[in-house]
Amino acid sequence: MPEDLNWAIGGEAGDGIDSTGKIFAQALSRAGRHVFTSKDFASRIRGGYTAYKVRTSVDRVESVVDRLDILIALTERTIDENMDELHDGSVIIYDGERSTMQDVEVPEGMIGLSVPLQRLAEDAGGAIMANVVALGAACEVANFPIENLDESLEKRFGDKGEAIVENNKEAARLGQQHVQEEYDHDFDYDIETTDNDYVLLNGDEAIGMGAIAAGCRFYSGYPITPATDVMEYMTGRVERYGGKVVQAEDELSAINMALGAARAGARAMTATSGPGIDLMTETFGLVATTETPLVICDVMRSGPSTGMPTKQEQGDLNMTLYGGHGEIPRFVVAPTSVSECFWKTVEAFNYAEKYQTPVYLVSDLALAVTEQTFPPEAFDMDEVEIERGKVVDEEDIDGWQNEKDQFQPHFPSADGISPRAFPGTTGGAHMTTGLEHDELGRRTEEEEVRIEQVDKRTQKIETAKEQEDWDYREFGDPEADTLVISWGSNEGAMREALGFLDERGHDVRFISVPYIFPRPDLSEEIEAADDVIVVECNATGQFADVIEHDVLERVQRVNKYNGVRFKADELATDIENTLAGTDAGSQEVEAE
Repeated sequence: MPEDLNWAIGGEAGDGIDSTGKIFAQALSRAGRHVFTSKDFASRIRGGYTAYKVRTSVDRVESVVDRLDILIALTERTIDENMDELHDGSVIIYDGERSTMQDVEVPEGMIGLSVPLQRLAEDAGGAIMANVVALGAACEVANFPIENLDESLEKRFGDKGEAIVENNKEAARLGQQHVQEEYDHDFDYDIETTDNDYVLLNGDEAIGMGAIAAGCRFYSGYPITPATDVMEYMTGRVERYGGKVVQAEDELSAINMALGAARAGARAMTATSGPGIDLMTETFGLVATTETPLVICDVMRSGPSTGMPTKQEQGDLNMTLYGGHGEIPRFVVAPTSVSECFWKTVEAFNYAEKYQTPVYLVSDLALAVTEQTFPPEAFDMDEVEIERGKVVDEEDIDGWQNEKDQFQPHFPSADGISPRAFPGTTGGAHMTTGLEHDELGRRTEEEEVRIEQVDKRTQKIETAKEQEDWDYREFGDPEADTLVISWGSNEGAMREALGFLDERGHDVRFISVPYIFPRPDLSEEIEAADDVIVVECNATGQFADVIEHDVLERVQRVNKYNGVRFKADELATDIENTLAGTDAGSQEVEAE
């Protein structure tokens, strides 16, 4: 029996794949098991192959792997799409009574279970419950107590009335009973349950939760894959704390609304993906030059242009580092896990206000749609600290006024951080502009003032470098001669890849970098290693370029840009091949 179970449901977009997968993932989580999910979906409402995969174990899981144990195939194409991950003993559940599935040929060594999903669903109250029948069949195959599905079904269908909930419970049991009665087979799977309590959420939800915990009270955004779930999570929740979510007419309006809210004193955020960042870039410069604290979340996807909206990529790094005309001080923070999406969002708001500058919070599709389990203490709200920076009130405003009692919102202080007065503060009335300005916020073209203000804005970053902890996260063998570096969502896959590499005789030190700018100095770590490999999901190695620029040393690269995230076992092979000098792993990835 394998230590973990890999389950999937696949079919056409519009077949209820996502909701079915979530029901099963929630049931496993509530049964005290760790869960890690992944999605493969087309950029359309109906049609096109889509799948929802769940990896589950009693132990923590942080990645997908190239193995599939139970597959619910709603279409024949689903089997073809997953053939490389199926193995001897894999169980394929399908509806052999459907005309499109009658000619299904189950590959040799695998177990095919023809279950009349639609007919049994109709017996339970409606054909729409066919996927729930399949879940019941999967519970029997995995020896997973079907009662664990009940709470998930209640949560999913509770607002539709008790009768609908009971019909779905009956549909699941009919699927279970059919397998029991029609198939006398001893399956290789036995899902163990525990009394552990876990939280199940994805990266977008964690960002939304982190924003609310950090005191964000205004969110404006325009729906775009894969960032929309941030807005959906906050809607209906931030209002409980006196906040507001606004769906803007486009990305330009979204960032301008957020800028206005931030100028008014609210912690504000907007979230989008690459095409939206393109449109927001001009206002991004206005945010920086007016010294307005604002968090801008970029949930990356495959580009350029419309690209592949539902596929994974880390191609926006250069844009977040260098995008915009002129020289713009900024912070770029990239969460490395779903839980870090929460904590780095909190940090992003603190950086924005402490240093009065825009902060890019850079996530990606792999983090956005991945649902993962965590113990509740991973999101301990008592550990959240809110730092609002150099805010002044009536009691100390006079220390920041000139001889005419005029407030100086752009005072050239030594640390680069000026005082900030919220609207309505007595003695704090002021103006500012996107034009170059003096300490009072008035437009100017005086050379000395221009130099003074540019130096002041630049000094903020130097101050932050000294005051904040920009350290990396480290795993593996700290004394190993092989050093692997990654950023963003690759951390989970790489952490599990360390186990595969260890089994193959490779000692590896792994550094995961959540801070892109400012970022840690890796010179000593790279100098101490014989082999340095940078792992990322883009074609050109954008982070590898940054590292080479910093340390003036060449590094090796493992790049994946076919729209699919790294898998742990695949990544281990890519690294092993790179160390051997064949580079076969990367070549295979590029050819896909």
